[in-house]
Amino acid sequence: MLYRNHITPKAADRSHPAIQHVKPAQKDRRMTQTSNPLPENSRSVVLVVYPGFKALEAIGVLAVLSYAGQHLQAARLNGGYDVTIIAPEPGPVRSDTLMSLEASAALPEEELLGTVFIVGAQDIETVLTREAALVDWCRRRAFEAERFAALCTGSFILAAAGLLDGRKTATHWNYAARLQALFPEADVDANAIFVQDGMLWTSAGVTAAIDLALAFVEQDFGRDIALRVARDMVMYLKRPGGQSQFSTMLTGQMSGSSGMRDIQSWLSMRFDQPMTLDDMAAQAKMSVRNFTRAFATEFGATPMAYLEGLRCERAKTLLLDTDLPMKTVAFRSGFRSDEQMRKVFRRRFSLSPRDFRARFRTAGT
Repeated sequence: MLYRNHITPKAADRSHPAIQHVKPAQKDRRMTQTSNPLPENSRSVVLVVYPGFKALEAIGVLAVLSYAGQHLQAARLNGGYDVTIIAPEPGPVRSDTLMSLEASAALPEEELLGTVFIVGAQDIETVLTREAALVDWCRRRAFEAERFAALCTGSFILAAAGLLDGRKTATHWNYAARLQALFPEADVDANAIFVQDGMLWTSAGVTAAIDLALAFVEQDFGRDIALRVARDMVMYLKRPGGQSQFSTMLTGQMSGSSGMRDIQSWLSMRFDQPMTLDDMAAQAKMSVRNFTRAFATEFGATPMAYLEGLRCERAKTLLLDTDLPMKTVAFRSGFRSDEQMRKVFRRRFSLSPRDFRARFRTAGT
């Protein structure tokens, strides 16, 4: 029996707000066009899973689309997402956790494709061998979709299908070197959160799938709805696709002695205040010379460069998620002036803050 999962404003009225299951008449378990058209302004989405898929990626995308429908309803706007979960073989599909998802249909051969998400897997090379039919399906149908997105290591599936030859692609940072080695024709960006090349989209690991789904919501229904969803999920509205997978704070947390991590935490709470190298060294109870050397050894950057990175991250968030004027953004980010912020952005990103906002604030750029 076919189950189509409608994530629309109406779904929020049901007992389970995330997914509404609708049972049509008996037929073979292959995705077919329904006789009823989609509700006005609804978007068709296919989520492709297979044994061993990454549960968090799939659920993150489903949650974003569900919350978007709820906020559209709250705003009394038409639209939503009509989602079908499919797999090479219909039925319960076990993830990389104890959780399974019910695939209501097999891979469609003729039906129109709107947005397609291919979920990644940890043991992706085994998947490539086992799921040859999925690779072949992607090869034949990817360019027929409006948007065809591979999440995390799902990029390996697109690469195996020959779809990424000569194209820039993102993937989980820990798999980037392997992807490049297996598929040298692909242009792998190990740092990008997500990458668009025409109608093909690829994302980095796990939570980057949420970033990509938010970008799609913004494309489909506007910035306000996407921002409401992001707030529900305690996310930034959008980390720009070309932004590094690692924040300055995260990079520092991955290494460093406890003493240096204490300084890092101290800086993270005070970077918007005036700060000198002497202030940092005093907090660490070290001489300036020893502190500078120890900090650079642990984090691969001088203390002042690290501080500047924290300020830039705050500024980028404010530029993308608020309409604050440049002087206010600079002040709240710890820069002495908007002119100092402009010079730092030019040096670090080859863009002014104003250009950064204009380029990355529209989804899909």
